[in-house]
Amino acid sequence: MKEIKRSYREAQARARLEALFDKATFQEWVSPLERLTSPHLASLGAPVSFDDGVVVGEGLVATKQVVAIAQEGLFNGGAVGEVHGAKIRGALLKAIEMKAQYVIFLVDSGGVRLHEANAGLIAISEIMRALFLVQEAGIPVIALVGGSCGAFGGMGIVTRLCDVVIMSEEGRMGLSGPEVIETVKGVDEFDAKDRALVWRVTGGKIRRTLNEAQILAEDSLTAFRSALVELLDQGVIGKSLSLAELQQEHAKLVQRAELDPAIRDGAQVWHAMGIEEDVPLLSVNAFNQRLEEVHHE
Repeated sequence: MKEIKRSYREAQARARLEALFDKATFQEWVSPLERLTSPHLASLGAPVSFDDGVVVGEGLVATKQVVAIAQEGLFNGGAVGEVHGAKIRGALLKAIEMKAQYVIFLVDSGGVRLHEANAGLIAISEIMRALFLVQEAGIPVIALVGGSCGAFGGMGIVTRLCDVVIMSEEGRMGLSGPEVIETVKGVDEFDAKDRALVWRVTGGKIRRTLNEAQILAEDSLTAFRSALVELLDQGVIGKSLSLAELQQEHAKLVQRAELDPAIRDGAQVWHAMGIEEDVPLLSVNAFNQRLEEVHHE
C-alpha cells in the first residue's frame, strides 16, 4: 500500500515529534498532567493550555540523543509567555546537563504573547542566552520551520541564531509578520491578504535562496524526518563564534544592504539571479536543483 503523506504544516506539535523521533523513544518533560499553566492568562480570564503551548522532552533521532522543543501554533499562535519561555529555557539548559548530541527546535510562533508582553520579552532574551550556552557547550541546535504560524517576532530571531534551519516552502520566517507590517505601515506598503506576496517575501523558497534557511523540504512529516536524519548522519558542526567569522557575516549583510532598493520581493531576487522560471510553481526538488545550478554558474 502506498504511504499517505501527512502534512507537517497541519500536524500538531506532538504529532510532529512522534514522526521525527525513532519509534517510541520520545519522553516528554513537564507533561500536561502537571498542569503548568500561565498565571497571567488565568488572571485575564483567557483560556489556558495545560502545556502552555510548548512540548519539551528527549529521545532518539536516528539513534542520536536529542532534546526537542516543539511549539504548538494552535494555542495562541505559539506565542511566548512566562511559563512557555521557562520551559524552553529549561529544556535548553537540560540539554547541556545531560550532554545531548543535538537540540531540535520545532518553531511555530508569531512571537511574544501580548497578554504577558513584558514577561514574554524577558523570556525571549533568556531563550537566546540559553541557546548560546548550548552552542558554547558544542551542541548544535537545529530549527524546523513549517507550521502555520511560521517563525516571527522574537522567535524569528531565535530561529536565525540556530546552527541549521530546515524549512518547507509553506514555512515563513521574518521579524515583523505581514499583519503587523500592514497595521503599522498600511496596506500599500504590505498587503497581508496577498498570500502570494507573503510567501515570496517570507516563505521557505526565498529564505533558502538567501541562505537564511539551509535546507528546503517538502511539507510532509516524512520529508522533515528524512532531512533531519540525513543532516544528523552527516554530522552537524555548530556555528563558530569567532571574530573572523562574525566579520564575514557582517560583510555579507553589508552586501545585502547595497542591493538595488527596487528589489522588494522574491520574484525580483530570483530574476536578478538569472532564474527565469516561475519559482512558486517549481517543486521543491526542482527548485533545489535550480538553485544549486545558479550557485555553480
